[in-house]
Amino acid sequence: MKFIKNISDHKNSDEGFLLKEYRESGNLEVLGKLYEPYMHLLYGVCLKYLKDEELSKDAVMQIFEQLIDKLRIHEVSNFKSWLYTLARNYCLMALRVSGKHSIVPIEENFMEKEAFTHLDIEDIRERKLSIMEQCIDKLPAEQKDTISLFYLEQKCYKEVADLTGYDLNKVKSYIQNGKRNLKNCIEKNSEE
Repeated sequence: MKFIKNISDHKNSDEGFLLKEYRESGNLEVLGKLYEPYMHLLYGVCLKYLKDEELSKDAVMQIFEQLIDKLRIHEVSNFKSWLYTLARNYCLMALRVSGKHSIVPIEENFMEKEAFTHLDIEDIRERKLSIMEQCIDKLPAEQKDTISLFYLEQKCYKEVADLTGYDLNKVKSYIQNGKRNLKNCIEKNSEE
């Protein structure tokens, strides 16, 4: 068991070294060494979301291209989970932009009552996203900035503080107050 832990620690320290080396040098070979072990995992994540082999292969390459800039800017402590989040967000954005939706054929007599009107779930989801975006825009600047970095870009408190220049305690306060204000705004606008 101790041997396995040491292997894991060694892998994490190698990744930390490669991350640091890439941030300092911008050498794409170093980035390739860091990225290559995860390519098959990312392909699986992309395939899960995009449901298309060619799009998933393209996505893995596009994510690598995003890393070229993102890893020079962001401090990453857990590369694997950060990379997974980046891939997931990339795929969700790609789906949203493409407007692709799964189509399931329904038999003509599938519903019992012809007059039954079913809710369009996609319209509801879009409405909720629209309400959330409007509510985020209504937040005070400090709350808007910290909420966006913390929840949408999944930065830790320290990263938010570093990026915004706000004191760490202020960041926590802005996020807590912003979250409460956002919740209240969404609830209010959802009832209308």
